[in-house]
Amino acid sequence: MFHTVMTGLLMMLVLSLSAAETIDSPIGTGSPENNGDFGHANSVNIGQPFGVEVGPRGAMYITEVENHRVIEYLPKSGKVRTVAGNGKKGLTRDGGLATEAALNEPYEVRFAANGDMYFVEMKNHMVRKVDAKTQVISTVAGTGERGFSGDDGPAMNARLNNPHSIALDNQGNLYIADIGNHRIRKVDLASGMIQSIAGNNQRLRPQDGQLAKGNSILGPRALFYRDNILWIALREGHSVWKLDFSDGRLWHIAGTGAKGYSGDGGSPVQATFDGPKGIVVDEQGRILVVDTENHAIRMIDLVQSKITTVAGNGHVGFSGDGGLAVEATMNRPHGIGIDLQGRVYVGDTNNHVIRVFMTAK
Repeated sequence: MFHTVMTGLLMMLVLSLSAAETIDSPIGTGSPENNGDFGHANSVNIGQPFGVEVGPRGAMYITEVENHRVIEYLPKSGKVRTVAGNGKKGLTRDGGLATEAALNEPYEVRFAANGDMYFVEMKNHMVRKVDAKTQVISTVAGTGERGFSGDDGPAMNARLNNPHSIALDNQGNLYIADIGNHRIRKVDLASGMIQSIAGNNQRLRPQDGQLAKGNSILGPRALFYRDNILWIALREGHSVWKLDFSDGRLWHIAGTGAKGYSGDGGSPVQATFDGPKGIVVDEQGRILVVDTENHAIRMIDLVQSKITTVAGNGHVGFSGDGGLAVEATMNRPHGIGIDLQGRVYVGDTNNHVIRVFMTAK
């Protein structure tokens, strides 16, 4: 629909990306219909890709919302295959192979150190796990019923409300952006217990420096963990925050809280966003934010105290492959991930492709 089926030359082009400004779409065809579970990445349809994450051995994993699957992409071969979901909308309970399970809108995927795959199903109000050795699916949190309950009890008995994002730390904890409840929940994977670590019954943006636990947080949509810090993009709050576990406080990183698209070249806290829905931190410590309703990827450099747009021109559409990333158009991008070579992958959701580009060192 958006581009013709390309040969292996495109794969070679994408694998050799070195220019910071170059963008391409090597995964997906632009059509959303389910046309198979495996094959070359430029011939298998991917309907509404959201989350993107690097996994074991450098493979990239993509959550496919429209076809209710999780897809694995191998950059070296240029091939994809389904690793969870049978392509049918539904809820298959625990104990079977992940590829035989019916899912309902998987939004984001993460990996534990042992290779176990975790993903969140927004419309099933659950977090699931796929065992790395057996490929068997199980539930980690959520009953499958929408609501709010269960704090300080077993996570499998707790109710979530449209959870969107998850993160894993290196101490055996899972974090859930329970966006419908305006909370961040934490699951101790060893004990299976769940608690709220941020948010309350109020729908208010946090105050800079306030304790996270028991205080408000407005629309936590995307999470990323690194080095004892949970980075958070607030959808309704149109801003970026960090929860520093050394003091338990929320710190304002970027965004005034007003909806807009402004501030490039200036201080991140004076910039405006419109519904950010993805976040990742690169090896240089820069925060990349998917500014979804602005159809752009923004980069926050805390050392220079500067924000810039690194992909997308702020207009909706599909264009720009092979050219400057900042001149390309996107259509409501969501998830973002970085592979082992530093390439940035973005789920260009309504274009049904994954866009790939590099950022300057």
